[in-house]
Amino acid sequence: MKHFQQKDYLENFIQALFDTIAVEGKTLVLGGDGRFYNREAIQIILRMAVANKAAKLWLGRNGILSTPAASHLIRKLSTDGGIILSASHNPGGAEADFGIKYNSSNGGPANTELSDKFYVAACRITHYSIADIPDIELDSLREERIGDTMIEIIDPVAEYSTLMEHLFDFDRIHQLFNSGVFHMRFDAMNAVTGPYAKAIFERTLGASHGSVVRAQPLEDFGGTHPDPNPMYASELYEHMFAPSAPDFGAASDGDGDRNMIMGRQFMVSPGDSLAIIAANANRIPGYRDGVAGIARSMPTSRAVDRVAAYMGVDCYETPTGWKYFANLLDQRLITFCGEESFGTGSDHLREKDGIWAVLFWLNILADRQQSVRDIVQQHWRAFGRHFYCRHDYEGISLQQGENVIARLSEQLPKLSGQCIDGHEIIAGDNFSYIDPVDQSVSENQGLRIILGNEMRIIYRLSGTSTDGATLRVYLERFEPNPEKQLQDTQVALADMAKISRILAKINELTGLNEPTLVV
Repeated sequence: MKHFQQKDYLENFIQALFDTIAVEGKTLVLGGDGRFYNREAIQIILRMAVANKAAKLWLGRNGILSTPAASHLIRKLSTDGGIILSASHNPGGAEADFGIKYNSSNGGPANTELSDKFYVAACRITHYSIADIPDIELDSLREERIGDTMIEIIDPVAEYSTLMEHLFDFDRIHQLFNSGVFHMRFDAMNAVTGPYAKAIFERTLGASHGSVVRAQPLEDFGGTHPDPNPMYASELYEHMFAPSAPDFGAASDGDGDRNMIMGRQFMVSPGDSLAIIAANANRIPGYRDGVAGIARSMPTSRAVDRVAAYMGVDCYETPTGWKYFANLLDQRLITFCGEESFGTGSDHLREKDGIWAVLFWLNILADRQQSVRDIVQQHWRAFGRHFYCRHDYEGISLQQGENVIARLSEQLPKLSGQCIDGHEIIAGDNFSYIDPVDQSVSENQGLRIILGNEMRIIYRLSGTSTDGATLRVYLERFEPNPEKQLQDTQVALADMAKISRILAKINELTGLNEPTLVV
């Protein structure tokens, strides 16, 4: 039995959360991605909310809410926060993963201060309160009062769809589909975005029936890994590289906050996607008032930095984690933000948003009347190309991963000026961040190695692995020459990949000669 199913495990977690936020009299949004244990967990949380005298809970019908939709509801309904049941892009099922996170009243992930308070409460908890009431019916839209708590079951798609229609030119996109010459394929990966994609792409915008595939959220995601990248969304990837591929392809992940964008026989990297979205903002109704600024996580491609410089706006480099973007968004310092792990978003929410990113691309395509490939290559000619990829070394032990990071950290001060495999190392550091809003300091956020000719290698130990640890290595090289921009990414980065393994002694310290995943 997995930890999340053990007796009192979930109850202790939720009570510690309720104690931390002083839930009596508070209002919350509740829902999840539909994975295994989603409905059972919701019933437990509802009973505990009643026992702890929460004022009201808004709950997605069938217990379903994507992470972006939950963020929007928190903001629109002005609730005190929300509980999202998801393990993001990790597998689901009785022997797989389950997760719970709390989003604050701004719609974004709980900040470090609140998380620290919750941890203390969880360590001290001695009891929990839960009402002895029958299961609450989740499958119809309605209101029900139980004790001091009002529970309202709402359509999980409707409010989110209305927001998207406000931001994008739905008439223009509908004309694109109605032309009869444009076709798309969206892979919901048996996860939460299926109902959203069916409603928006097919029923509202007029994409042909069947454009959305694997649209039914399943408890185990159909036995697949719901992560939208070329390996785990291989069905879409292969379909888009087939001779009869549609014009546009996209996928989203387990809880709906990530995205993968593709054209016919063409893959768009997350960094390029963020840069192109920012560069085309004035084509989108919801963003024609201008761009306040842009932010990206430190490991993310620097392609968007050049767009920000061209636009004359600030570009912030943050640690990985959407809570850092939320601070900047709340102060209206930025409009767009993105992470390298296929996450893109804007000031419309305080989470990354997969369906939003797809709609942004559809609006660009409808306005420019060009192919995905042509749009990306034209962007490269204007701004230069950032060759970029991530190498994951999965399934290593936490100790092995920490050994790699510790050894490399010791070497950083000595690396400047060294030449390795024909490339000079300019500098190396362990990234730290001072938040411009609250002046909080986040240290040890990733090791950066800067080489000549605008080359960069980054090492991070991931905290989102299902088993063991994952060492992530990010490779980036800038290419200004249009004649060289069309070469294959792995060919362009082959020498950097070799250098990354030599510098960190990955083979010696992990036993792995090659990465287990390249995206």
